[in-house]
Amino acid sequence: MRIDERIAGATQPTFSFEFFPPRSEEGERNLETALDELSGMDPTFVSVTYGAGGSDTQRRKTTDIVAGIKSDFGLEAMAHFTCVGATVQELRDTLDTMRDAGIENVLALRGDPPAGQDEWTATDGGLRYSRELIEMIRAEYDFAIGAACFPEVHIHAESAESDLRHLKAKVDAGARFLITQLFFDNAFFYDFAARAREIGIEVPILPGIMPITNYQQIRKITSMCGSVIPAHLLAELDLRADDPQAVTDFGVAYATLQCADLLANGAPGIHFYTLNRSPATRAILSALRAMAPWRGAVPA
Repeated sequence: MRIDERIAGATQPTFSFEFFPPRSEEGERNLETALDELSGMDPTFVSVTYGAGGSDTQRRKTTDIVAGIKSDFGLEAMAHFTCVGATVQELRDTLDTMRDAGIENVLALRGDPPAGQDEWTATDGGLRYSRELIEMIRAEYDFAIGAACFPEVHIHAESAESDLRHLKAKVDAGARFLITQLFFDNAFFYDFAARAREIGIEVPILPGIMPITNYQQIRKITSMCGSVIPAHLLAELDLRADDPQAVTDFGVAYATLQCADLLANGAPGIHFYTLNRSPATRAILSALRAMAPWRGAVPA
């Protein structure tokens, strides 16, 4: 079923999980365990990333995992799809494969530069912008199309205003729902969502939340994507830096409060960046469902 239809028909907030293609046998086991445990949480959908570089092998792996999740776990699954390292014909070939595998949902992204490159360069015969990718998919296929957005502004954007204009262009091109990059200060989300609505972006905006479970890992991730760890949060993490379990416990508590605030203020759901692990996401989602902070909330 199309994700845009699932979101539109939901009577309660939607919850979704993001996974990535594993690169080792241990990673395969981690993903299988996470899927086994999180599938029982009845997510609205799950998604699978392309992985860095977008090689032919990675494209096939993403497609295989998404198709497997649909058939083996009975979950609606979405494939991430980027412009990186592919000509227009190669993009069409991959979309054909996804369609033939029964995949109905695609998250259309420009993608990050391949490892070792600082600047993003379009492939000869390929596409330069995610808007172009969305236009092509909408014109030639029947996928439900999602897109990414950035409450703290994309690291390569000229300004917050230009970033928002590019987002509006993606929605106008055919994106039917949006998922944000991870953030840790809800004020960024509320300000971003208000500005998006002011310029006519009316599609659902799902906050993307990454529970903090590893101190060094979250410092590395945020340094790469430009998300800010607020000073008060960083201070608490610094106090626990030498105690991994304390970091995880605090990270789960913080994410639970963050999600509860978002849902109480009308967010249509939460998209969890699981990092192919289940315990933190399971704990947070279980607490949220017990609390039901969305009761009485006005949709954002």
